[in-house]
Amino acid sequence: MAAQPPSPPMTAPPPSNGATRSPPAPPPPAAQPPRRERLHTRISGLRTGLIVGVAVLIVVLIFIIQNTHAVNISFLGAHLHLSLAVALLLAAVAGALLMAAAGTARITQLRLALRRTRHRRPAAPAPPGQ
Repeated sequence: MAAQPPSPPMTAPPPSNGATRSPPAPPPPAAQPPRRERLHTRISGLRTGLIVGVAVLIVVLIFIIQNTHAVNISFLGAHLHLSLAVALLLAAVAGALLMAAAGTARITQLRLALRRTRHRRPAAPAPPGQ
């Protein structure tokens, strides 16, 4: 004889009048005053940029003060004797300039492609009836 699977547990029968109970509806939300969106202006962006700039300047100054010992640097035949902080800052600035140059070249390339696409596309014909 094969074993029969267990039967599902018994549940309470529904009410005899045929109506099913549903949870009570949540109360409507209280009327709230309209929220004002925060304005983002050029001045607010400038202020945020200045605050971030001052914070970065403080971090850079701490970095320079803590790394004052001198190091010898040789690059492509040039030999320099600089503090470690100055050498690292120069390397970071050189890297940033290289990335800015690459980004500028890509933006210029995309603008030229967009300009070519605009000049090749003919003007849209006027819809009939106008």
